[in-house]
Amino acid sequence: MRSRAATKGPLIMRARFRRYVVCCFAAAAFAATASGQTRYTTVVIDPGHGGFDRGGIPGQRVSEKIMTLDVSLRLKPLLEKAGYRVVMTRDADVFIPLGERVAMANSYPNSIFVCIHFNSATRSGANGIETYFYSTESAPLAASIHSAVVGGAPSENRGVRRRGYFVLRKTAVPAVLIECGFLTNPTEAQYAETIAYRQKLAQEIARGILNRPALVARTAYTNRSSRVDVGLQPFLDQRFLRESGTKHHRRQKTSTKKKSSSTTKKKVSSEEQ
Repeated sequence: MRSRAATKGPLIMRARFRRYVVCCFAAAAFAATASGQTRYTTVVIDPGHGGFDRGGIPGQRVSEKIMTLDVSLRLKPLLEKAGYRVVMTRDADVFIPLGERVAMANSYPNSIFVCIHFNSATRSGANGIETYFYSTESAPLAASIHSAVVGGAPSENRGVRRRGYFVLRKTAVPAVLIECGFLTNPTEAQYAETIAYRQKLAQEIARGILNRPALVARTAYTNRSSRVDVGLQPFLDQRFLRESGTKHHRRQKTSTKKKSSSTTKKKVSSEEQ
């Protein structure tokens, strides 16, 4: 007969082996989860235009490139104070090609990309703040920044929109472009020329970045497919949707009335015959 010790030996070894296998699977699962999540630690700030590219439209009095750089330089220390690493695509009045700006953003996989711009139009009455994004993972960031800036600026809310601008389309990280008002609008240009207002814009953009909890962790399964049509993203102001629905409803009523009147005419004509 085999001794009890000889019998217990293989059983103990099997139990230890099972525990070892379970621990290996647990470690692999933990590693997969950790690699599947990326903490956003860097903000790449992109002041629009620069150098020979003045921005805006011909004859525009206030230079966009100066305003975007000033707001961006004010935003940088606010984010650094919050613990972010901040990278500037430019920190002086120089021209940086769009491809280089995108490459700079993509070189920091744990980053978000924020483009600072001001708007312009041939019609001086055009006004308001609008924010753009392209990828679906960028939409929450765009909405958060837009909400903060609109809440702190005395300008009209022009909404959050999806657009395929080069710097948004080619970035592999969440990217937004904020238009901080129209420099061709006398009132908004006057705001932008004051230091206090530019500081306020920087503070609100920073607040929008910090207020977005989803930016803390990023999953590897995030959908960035440009084939997903997320459409035009109205923010806060839903009046246009209601109006369009009302018009559609009225059209249906009108068409119903037309049908009933045409049916009545047919009945009358048949009776006459």
